[in-house]
Amino acid sequence: MDALSLINTGISAIADYVALHVLTCLVPAFLIAGAIMAMVNKEVFLNYLGASASKLKSFPIATLSSFLLAVCSCTVIPIASGIYHKTRATSTAMIILWTAPAANILALTYTGAILGAEMALARLLTAIATSFIVGIILFAIFDRNIATEENFASGGKIMERKAIYLLILLILSLLLPNYLGVGKSYEFKVAIFAILIAITLFYAFKSFGREDLKLWFTETWFFVKQIIPLLLIGVFFVGIIGELLKETELVSTYLGGEGIQQSFISAIIGALSYFATLTEAPFVEMLMDLGMGKGAAVALLLAGPGISLPNMLAISRLFGVKRAVVYILTIISIASFAGWFLGVIIWR
Repeated sequence: MDALSLINTGISAIADYVALHVLTCLVPAFLIAGAIMAMVNKEVFLNYLGASASKLKSFPIATLSSFLLAVCSCTVIPIASGIYHKTRATSTAMIILWTAPAANILALTYTGAILGAEMALARLLTAIATSFIVGIILFAIFDRNIATEENFASGGKIMERKAIYLLILLILSLLLPNYLGVGKSYEFKVAIFAILIAITLFYAFKSFGREDLKLWFTETWFFVKQIIPLLLIGVFFVGIIGELLKETELVSTYLGGEGIQQSFISAIIGALSYFATLTEAPFVEMLMDLGMGKGAAVALLLAGPGISLPNMLAISRLFGVKRAVVYILTIISIASFAGWFLGVIIWR
């Protein structure tokens, strides 16, 4: 394949991404992140997800709340970044960054429908274990010193009631088009989104003053200008990588059977690829039909939705290179081990 064809493939990947994901996924996600930054009481928020909060409280809250977000590895970035900038807690922010795309309820349900209940259960249990391991490692490396420095109020409201209603409306604008639009046209999703976002904006302009709205949109724009350029660059290269992989016999040669090599290679492929919400299950089904082992399939189901090349570029910018490297290596390592363990110990 010549260079011009590869460039066209990358441009097509960007066009598809912008057409299918920016409006119904990233727009509400950016607005949610801006609302978190502008309207959450930082002092009270630290009680729940801050570096000093009890890990027996903050880790389960971060993990369980992530199950409700049917988002991809790119859509979740502004939400997780907003939490990180509000709390300075790398561990809880990156638990959400990982768990929401890797193990949300919709993805688990769809995995069960496509690959069977056994694969859905394996994905659920390994994702929960991974989220806590990620949290513990990142806390030990980055949050321990912050935790000893933090002082926060124990009382007060985390958000005003009108801000909570706004956040609920924004979350519904993000979730319902994806939940209700499964199996339907993109135009159907856009119609649902348009209705919901119109209701949300009407409520916002009716309930908040000019300064509050200005702060909300200013915080939202911060995330847009930080993330969008890197996402588009990443999607361009992912499109090229995906096209090159089609020309190889990688699946039959390296992903067949059960073993650490198969799981590691599968985790790397997943980590470099971009999967829109729910697309990983049919992709894995195709690879399993071509001979991929079950362990390698689990490794891809973990690493694929949770991280991607666009995701890596964006979190390096927003969280810092050191945090991003630790996070990425942790995910790849755990996904590889989980795939090997299940493939060799359970399924062989």
